Amino acid sequence: MSAESNTPTVQDPGPVTGDDVALAVGLAVAALRPALDADWDVPAGSLEWTCWETGEHLADDLFWYAARIGSLRPSTDDREPLGASRRRPEGPANTITADKAAGPAGLLQVLEDCGGLLAAVARATPVTARAHHVFGISDPEGFAAMGVVETLLHAHDLTQGLGAHFAPPPADLCARALHRLFPDAPDDAEPWPALLWLTGRGDLPGRERVGKWRWYGAPRAS
Repeated sequence: MSAESNTPTVQDPGPVTGDDVALAVGLAVAALRPALDADWDVPAGSLEWTCWETGEHLADDLFWYAARIGSLRPSTDDREPLGASRRRPEGPANTITADKAAGPAGLLQVLEDCGGLLAAVARATPVTARAHHVFGISDPEGFAAMGVVETLLHAHDLTQGLGAHFAPPPADLCARALHRLFPDAPDDAEPWPALLWLTGRGDLPGRERVGKWRWYGAPRAS
């Protein structure tokens, strides 16, 4: 994996925005589109889920983040009455699914639909809004950053499973997401390798491989 275009993480790279969500989803879809004829029932990289299940899970995450923070009355309560179901017992529980008859192209359309929802919500929701997430009550920027991280990581997983290529995302995009959600991110590593390492998907020289991991959704102090 090349990271030649990346630069070291900076201290304050600026806020994560709806434009960042749109960019991340666009990069993911562009990387996945050449694999429309691949077998989407194989595991997605190191995950136990299939590529199809992982694609649906990603779309579902983007939808949920938009619904949570974009509600007319955002709630910090952990209860959410949206229903969800699994395609198989070992798969993810999703509210959003794609019609399998539409094939992978249809799944990518659903991913773009849900990415557009989160991008629009991140742009329009007042910065004072707060909503529940298991990794910390968060604001519109936080949910946008979660969408960026989920999208980049699962694009990495999916392209590994499908035999496609996912080029290292722009350094500034990764740096903004790292700064917002990972206060313990190493400042001596380039952003994309750091994100892969922090989420158990890659190695960094001189550091042990990460097992259990999380992000921190609460707004960062100014």
